[in-house]
Amino acid sequence: MALARAARLGARPGDADDIVQEAFLQAFTALDRLRDPDRFGAWLGGIVVNVHRAAARRPPVLLLGDWPEDLHPVSAQGVPSAEDLDRAEAVRAAVAGLPAGQRRAVELYYYAGLPAAQIAASPGAAKVSLHKARRRLREHITAHRPDLIPVLSRRTPMTTVRIVGAQPHPDTRLDGTTVIGYVLAVLADDSGQRAMGLWLRSRQGLPLWRVLNGRAGAAPPPSQGGLAGGLPVREFTPEGLAIRLLGAAGGAVTGVDIDELGPDVLAAQIAVTSPAGPRQVTGDPGSALALAAGLGVPVRVADALMDRLAVPVTDDDPFGPFERRTPARPGGPVFEPVNLDFASGLHGWIIGGDSRCEVTGSHWDDYTVTADDGAAILSAAVPQPYGSVFAGQVFLASGYLGTTLTLRAEVRAQDVAGRAVLSLRIVCKADEHGEHHQDSPPAPSPIPRLVLQRVRGLPGPTITGSQNWTAYEVTAPVPAHAHQVEFDLTLTGPGQVALRNVALTRTS
Repeated sequence: MALARAARLGARPGDADDIVQEAFLQAFTALDRLRDPDRFGAWLGGIVVNVHRAAARRPPVLLLGDWPEDLHPVSAQGVPSAEDLDRAEAVRAAVAGLPAGQRRAVELYYYAGLPAAQIAASPGAAKVSLHKARRRLREHITAHRPDLIPVLSRRTPMTTVRIVGAQPHPDTRLDGTTVIGYVLAVLADDSGQRAMGLWLRSRQGLPLWRVLNGRAGAAPPPSQGGLAGGLPVREFTPEGLAIRLLGAAGGAVTGVDIDELGPDVLAAQIAVTSPAGPRQVTGDPGSALALAAGLGVPVRVADALMDRLAVPVTDDDPFGPFERRTPARPGGPVFEPVNLDFASGLHGWIIGGDSRCEVTGSHWDDYTVTADDGAAILSAAVPQPYGSVFAGQVFLASGYLGTTLTLRAEVRAQDVAGRAVLSLRIVCKADEHGEHHQDSPPAPSPIPRLVLQRVRGLPGPTITGSQNWTAYEVTAPVPAHAHQVEFDLTLTGPGQVALRNVALTRTS
């Protein structure tokens, strides 16, 4: 209703959005003055009219080209270079394409230096306009001048965070022993009373855990810095060695920034000073956080990442909000496959995949895996899910050595477009050269067939998709040096795929 009224008053689409946003802000702040709640719609419509009139009465703003040169942001340090002028022209073209309200906010705030309170009816409305303008400018620059993106990326807004702690989470292996599968690291924004959790693989997370828990070992020299809380760094760990090597070379770590290299791909930028000058080193978040904790240097997280992933936390239970959701962990039978008819739901089946162990936890629910009427059903829960999901089993190969295994199952697919695969893998023990042996699959069977997918990732034929139940068969020999057997149905991307009548047979 509010948007339609703004449009009828003659506002352009972009200006109408700004008018409605400012009207909602004014209505929210004045809600206690609404005498008759039943007339809220008419009251809000009146505010829309008043905001539109106020915008129409504002004096015109000079075009960018008419501003004095000393107000131009790229020439604040003197005569602009050719690169400055080129960048300024690109920015000028992008700003000129903004809706009038957003363009006015940018010109007054960034060029004329006016505070937010003098740009619009309220500071909140000004911040909204500036936020929307920055988003449009980013989209325009990305599309028309991608060569300027490295220049802009150095100005990514960052939030300083505190490393609350790191907590290991165990996994149970097939032989019953326990190993550390993940380490949950929590980074807190104290000013915002919120925190984000990172599920780090053990190789990345254990260095941070060791540093924060001060495992036995000599403390680093004073010049190398110390741990938060005064705990010593283990001298003979990789992170302790890195700290000592850096000091020996005359360098120092000055900070760690965490951001996305691409969609949901996190990386850390480690700022280092050295005799050759400042440098930026890219590393995995866990190792970088371990260095930051060991040296007591600041850690920052990109605002956009923090806004998307952070949740409210309390000092009493900083890990609680993240412990309630944990990544997929191995499970299932140790010696033999079970529940192949899904009579007990998904009991005995492992549910995993890239989406279930993504480091931020924001994609663990992109897929659903359920059991219904004797079948397992894998479905994408969002239009563009992250990574993959699988339902499968893993068991020791000791009872199958020297035989040939055949996996038979019926599969029904919808809208998968070749993004589903039924796999049988034989994982073999490594020889003295560290190589894994894998025999070649036999000739195809008469029914639709997916050949053995090797341990080292050789892709096999995929399921193209049929809404009718279709039989598939996968056969693989189990050599004498085999260690375990794995089979699963995997979905990567949109669509739905179901599995039933699973049977595993062996022949001599």
